[in-house]
Amino acid sequence: MSPRTNDNAAPDAEKATPTENTVGATPTENTAPTENIAEVTPDASTAGTAPDAGTAEATPAENITAGTATTPTAPGTGTRTRDTVVDEDTEVPVGGAGASKATPADDSAEASSAPGTADDPSGEGVADGTDRQVAAVRRLSQSQRRWRAAQLGFCAAALAVAMTAGAVVLGALRDGATTPAVAAVSNGVSPQLLASGDLDASILSLQAHLRTQPKDFGGWATLGLAYVEQARTKGDPSRYPQAQEALARSLKLRPDYDPALAGRAALAAARHDFAGALKYADLTLKQNPYSERALSSRIDALVELGRYDEASKAADLADSRRPGVPVFTRYAYVHELRGDVKTARRVLEQALATATSRGDISYVTSALGQLAWNQGDYHSALTYYARALAADDNYLPALEGRARTQAALGDRAAAIKGMEQVVQRYPLPQPLLELGELYEARGAAGDARKAHDQYTLVNAWISLAHAYGVNADLDTALAAADHGDHKAALAAARAEWARRHTVHTADALGWALHVSGRDAEALPYARQATATGYRNASFLYHLGVIERANGHTDKGRTALKAALDLNPGFSPLGAREARKALEAAK
Repeated sequence: MSPRTNDNAAPDAEKATPTENTVGATPTENTAPTENIAEVTPDASTAGTAPDAGTAEATPAENITAGTATTPTAPGTGTRTRDTVVDEDTEVPVGGAGASKATPADDSAEASSAPGTADDPSGEGVADGTDRQVAAVRRLSQSQRRWRAAQLGFCAAALAVAMTAGAVVLGALRDGATTPAVAAVSNGVSPQLLASGDLDASILSLQAHLRTQPKDFGGWATLGLAYVEQARTKGDPSRYPQAQEALARSLKLRPDYDPALAGRAALAAARHDFAGALKYADLTLKQNPYSERALSSRIDALVELGRYDEASKAADLADSRRPGVPVFTRYAYVHELRGDVKTARRVLEQALATATSRGDISYVTSALGQLAWNQGDYHSALTYYARALAADDNYLPALEGRARTQAALGDRAAAIKGMEQVVQRYPLPQPLLELGELYEARGAAGDARKAHDQYTLVNAWISLAHAYGVNADLDTALAAADHGDHKAALAAARAEWARRHTVHTADALGWALHVSGRDAEALPYARQATATGYRNASFLYHLGVIERANGHTDKGRTALKAALDLNPGFSPLGAREARKALEAAK
């Protein structure tokens, strides 16, 4: 999974400034700020939730496929139905527990009150959500061979909680807030809302507002954007259909409304439809050349399409028009992809110097922590993650990064405890895979089964993501290559490569070809993954293994050594295998 396009991507919304009676008000963005990155950094060209119970079934970890659950069906029907909200002449699918679901006859009463259905278009109605989601995920985890559902109950419940619309509003009263604040502008969601309960509280208030003011196009746009951010930060893809409907309603009320178009770009990117994200970002910028969200989404889309030169130019343009934390972090990543770590760090430090909100501080310091970890500077990484958690002690990327760094430093007990806490709350593919590998590396009694449970839940998440319109082929390829069905990994990697040529998709395809025994075909992709100068130890490890498999012993040894020199704890299992390979080559 690309570090900048996962469900915890960089904040990319304009600031939301709550006011008393202006929910739909939209500040005009018609002037460019006067200070930008180029004034203080080297030139940019320098190289260097679930569908209803019983629908989408997840296959076991060893049978991960690229699309096993893209079309959930009701038991015994063989067809899929979906809930809709009829808005005059427009029929729009909506999210929540009722999205993309088939409803068996004996579940009709339950379905009538599901959040996000025609009876509850705002997405509320979550009182019984957790029980239904637990049942749904247990069904998902059983798979085609009724796989040990009882022993997977704890993990299934964790996934259910994370993907239940009711669970995500529990943080609304955190930090002493007693009255949810309405997000008062329609051109973005404040970055500080992304890492606290305020986003959830704002969604509740917007829902209440829109029930009384259903023609507030600005309110619908803001709600759509908030759903996108909630889905990405909480790991709840059921929000994506709701976001789609809210944004569609905004555009129906006011066509070409630039915040809603920018929301469409963000939604497309969150679903890994990067061509669509680029399209909507460009449409937004025609309406508003200074839209921070659209400028940021355009950089993301070009990066994730592998168009790095264009992404660099887009970052320069965004910096000249709307310098700020969302643009700075993307500008830094473009440089990191080229191997220019020094500039990436300098830009992130500049972004941190300008950060004032807790959300901004948490995000930027976590990005600095990830950059330090990538270079094997673990003590600096821990310092940055500590600062991120001081700003927000629940910030997921910092919690995950801290556990990853503890593992690299050899503190496996702390790493496992920390990663267990992460997946209990937000069981997303990357931490689930890492926790599984930590169990495998420890090798205590019962750890093999615990690891298998994590890999099975990765598959459950992928199935749910597919059901809500998320392209999860890259997640499938990465998970299945090391912990599942090699044929499925290769099919998913090829499908993703057909859509976009990035260093991450090149690495995934090269590794999938290798584990499928096709090393000669794998080598060009493994070399392409490292060709930009991007300093990634996992990529170097894959390259080293594939070079050796092709008989290039010296090149293989060089790449493996480079991986361990760069980041000796890059993976609980991969680093161990790299050391074994080097020892065998002596």
